[in-house]
Amino acid sequence: MKVFDSADVTRHNNSQDCWVIINARVYDVTKFLNDHPGGDKVLLDVAGKDASEEFEEAGHGSAARLMLDEYYVGEADLLTPSHGISTTMNLKAEAHLKQQKIMEENLGSRLGFIIKSVRLLFPIAILGGVVAFILYK
Repeated sequence: MKVFDSADVTRHNNSQDCWVIINARVYDVTKFLNDHPGGDKVLLDVAGKDASEEFEEAGHGSAARLMLDEYYVGEADLLTPSHGISTTMNLKAEAHLKQQKIMEENLGSRLGFIIKSVRLLFPIAILGGVVAFILYK
């Protein structure tokens, strides 16, 4: 299995040499440009880039997914920076990691709030129980 970084894929960005990434897999779709039902422009717009979102949004069925195997050339390394080149793939990976970090921070904040609330309410509940016990004894 061959692994390509974003710089490898980015070089294949025209009608004579067209690669795309779909779901972390690299495809050479050059020979498919003229046969693509949506026209070659659709593929050329994402040539040399991560086209996962566009592929999924188009609602491709199982037949299209099976066709991909014919054009498979390797796996995409979306996390390793490539020679200082900032590409769509690396930006998407960075955005995903940032979003994940924000979600973890938010979860930590919520848990901290819950713990503080319990620390405050638990003694109050005990005090209320004691008072109720004394009053209704």
